[in-house]
Amino acid sequence: MIFIQGARVIDPASETDGVLDLVIDQGKIVAMEPKIDPELLTQKVPAGELITIRAEGLAVAPGLIDVHVHFRDPGLTYKEDIHTGARAAAKGGFTTVVCMANTKPPVDNVETLEYVLAEGKKTGIHVLAAATITTGMKGEELTDMELLRRHGAAGFTDDGMPIRDAALAKRAMEEAVRLNVPLSFHEEDPEFIENNGINQGEVSRRLGIGGSPALAEDVMVARDCMLALHTGATVDIQHISSGNSVKLVELAKRLGANVVAEVTPHHFSLDETAVEKHGTLAKMNPPLRTASDREEILRGLREGIIDLIATDHAPHSREEKDRPFTEAPSGIIGLETALALGITNLVHTGHLSLLQLMEKMSLNPARLYGLRKGILAPGEDADLVVFDPNELWTVTEFASRAANSPFVGERLFGKVKYTICDGKIVYGAAGGDSEI
Repeated sequence: MIFIQGARVIDPASETDGVLDLVIDQGKIVAMEPKIDPELLTQKVPAGELITIRAEGLAVAPGLIDVHVHFRDPGLTYKEDIHTGARAAAKGGFTTVVCMANTKPPVDNVETLEYVLAEGKKTGIHVLAAATITTGMKGEELTDMELLRRHGAAGFTDDGMPIRDAALAKRAMEEAVRLNVPLSFHEEDPEFIENNGINQGEVSRRLGIGGSPALAEDVMVARDCMLALHTGATVDIQHISSGNSVKLVELAKRLGANVVAEVTPHHFSLDETAVEKHGTLAKMNPPLRTASDREEILRGLREGIIDLIATDHAPHSREEKDRPFTEAPSGIIGLETALALGITNLVHTGHLSLLQLMEKMSLNPARLYGLRKGILAPGEDADLVVFDPNELWTVTEFASRAANSPFVGERLFGKVKYTICDGKIVYGAAGGDSEI
């Protein structure tokens, strides 16, 4: 049994933001009240089996849910594997993650899907897996989505590759409607890209690199928003980076499309000038764009146009990131800094309340995948994060196997103290009958 005493409870489902005590037992929240007598608890459990977390000044929220991570397993485990990725997730306050399907081999078959899910069950958190939309991520034919769904695929995505064939994308959406499952789309048309990983603009011109224009994203977002409108599919526009794309999603929602948009912490925290400071550590697909694009992303977050914050956690080795800019892989890790970047750059700056941040990092991701998660209430699963929203800390070491982050050395607000999943402490230390 775990007793959390005097915490600021943040529950977006009930819009609760107040000081409460919580009791966790047998993997569930069993009580959540203003004052719970600890002596009553000690009478109910055997000696040595009560953990008390004194949480005055700390916040408790539903465990974070990341709908977009790359754990590189199978095939690229020198970058990350399911176990190191899960440890990074737990350290960052995440209790559920959805792994992308662009592994080697990709998750376009039952064997690979079941491997990921089986390894995920060995970790302390909930590891879900998306399967690919197309066979081999080649964009030529659909996978057997019904079979993969039956074997546990949480959703479908060719993340890392756009689906260039509009008719094929439409058929995928129609099948997703039939199966009642979400699709996630990587929106970059390679026809317009000279060199990916950097925005085509002033910075790319100074560096003599062709770059990737916002147009490459905008045309794909426009197409898929309209396909979603006409098919009725639930479509997640992944890692949105363009201000115009924010407006396109806004229009699609107004027209009635079941479209959601996700944004990464690096896209709401940085702009294209970060490339000049951090080099390949700020190289990603889609790239960091202009300050005005970032402002539109912030508006999208404030006004509810952007529904989700997802990390696109993308580990790479130091040797790979040390290559020249045009040769280095795109992507950064993000699980261990996501909450702090949200608190520092969204909450402390007044763009979102802490309640709204938790909605985008727990409740809305759960709703996208039809999960009974992201909720703090008696009877619900005891998946939660305990953190100090005002503690200032320096980004240094990572639980991830990789360290490719432009935020190393940054001072951020918001420190995770404990992550609890299925009623067990998976990050943070505690012993029996202990006060923490």
